Amino acid sequence: MAGLFDKQADVYLDGRPTYPEEWYSKLAALTPHHTLAWDVGTGNGQAAISVAQHYEQVIGTDVSESQLQHGIPHPRVRYAHTPLNITDEEVIALVGGEDSVDLVTVATAVHWFDLPKFYNLVSRVLKKPGGVLAVWTYGGGIEVSPTFDPVMKRFHDTTLPFCDNRAQYAFDGYKTLPFPFRSVEGFGCEGNPLPLDIPAKLSFEGFLKFLRSWSAVTTAKDQGVDLLPEKVVKEFEAAWGDSKLVRSVSYKAFMLAGKVKL
Repeated sequence: MAGLFDKQADVYLDGRPTYPEEWYSKLAALTPHHTLAWDVGTGNGQAAISVAQHYEQVIGTDVSESQLQHGIPHPRVRYAHTPLNITDEEVIALVGGEDSVDLVTVATAVHWFDLPKFYNLVSRVLKKPGGVLAVWTYGGGIEVSPTFDPVMKRFHDTTLPFCDNRAQYAFDGYKTLPFPFRSVEGFGCEGNPLPLDIPAKLSFEGFLKFLRSWSAVTTAKDQGVDLLPEKVVKEFEAAWGDSKLVRSVSYKAFMLAGKVKL
């Protein structure tokens, strides 16, 4: 994952959707204590600051220093860089020690992780039996209108040659994501994640920022391929209806939550 979102860290802040506050309320209701949470792959901290509405302290970690430089300040959120060479013991100490964390969240990032290594860390730091791990993604999926959506699908297909293989978990809506935790009722289970919608108001410029925040778009550009030339932008604009129009859109999301198997 390291470096995948460094170059577009500035547009990532503006280009990605905000997750509904009710998600965090429901996740907080799952844990008996609300002392400490760990937001992994925190990026600019958009999930961390919402988790902080329900927990006394949140540790937001990321391998990307440039993403953390855009971290949104919050009195209960502490951001920390976790470079690739950090040891498991150092990570555990950083987040508070074993059996110390009430909630671990990963917003649209867990598919990039070394899953066995990460899941082992989570199993060590979560409180037992009440601690919860929650992961979610929207996989790049967005619904705008019957006219626009086929254009979006064609564009998405052009990005596939430049996608990291691990992104397939997100494209599959986490249906194929390994998730070796005890399922929590109402939050899906391995192979059957909970489908969710993220409603949003989006301008055409905001939509373009969303596309430019994709790692595949940046990877293609680094290889000399512009996936968003003027022709494609004009096609999107025509399907959008008016470049000044603010549309109601829906990002299609999927969530899994679970507890350590004892």
